[in-house]
Amino acid sequence: MTYILNIETATKNCSVSLSADGKTIALQEIATENFSHAEKLHVFITTLLKEHQLQFEDIHAIAVSQGPGSYTGLRIGVSAAKGLCYALSIPLIAVDTLELLARQIKIDNGFIVPMIDARRMEVYTAFFDSEYKKVQPTKALVIDASSFENETATMHLIGDGASKFKNVLTADKFVYHDAVVYPSANEMSSLAFEKYKISDFVDVAYFEPYYLKDFVLNR
Repeated sequence: MTYILNIETATKNCSVSLSADGKTIALQEIATENFSHAEKLHVFITTLLKEHQLQFEDIHAIAVSQGPGSYTGLRIGVSAAKGLCYALSIPLIAVDTLELLARQIKIDNGFIVPMIDARRMEVYTAFFDSEYKKVQPTKALVIDASSFENETATMHLIGDGASKFKNVLTADKFVYHDAVVYPSANEMSSLAFEKYKISDFVDVAYFEPYYLKDFVLNR
């Protein structure tokens, strides 16, 4: 049995899952406006292990959401993941945050367009097809009424970034999935296990989150 601890902290959702052979066997998460990641993350990790009578030494790998997303949230998650990998001498797996969001819905046609709020009128986004293959690259995009005007296919918009623009992107081709707000460690389980099986690991010493934008300190 391969146990992987999955950590997702790229947004307001602090999410941790424990998986066995690619299946989520336990999940703890909470979304708060004031980012409770530093307070909750290690509590969630120890609680999940205790509930399943596992020790840290039973974990085979750590998977972490790589971004894009909140600078502070990503730093907390990646720092925790690296620390565990160093202490336990186990590999680190990085998973695309936008793909985690995309995998929370299923579609038959068109594109899944996950959007993570990047403040003001900007989002982090990408396009995924019905098989969750990324068909347009990740980017930071300022949204206005003309955004995606050249796209004719149905666009399934999800995430906290999408909900901000319901009154801006109003064409019939835009379908909003309001139930999906934040990426979750639940979707990491299968993705991380597939990477584990082919030894698709990142360098623990040099790995950095995918911030996409430089950190800006508001004064």
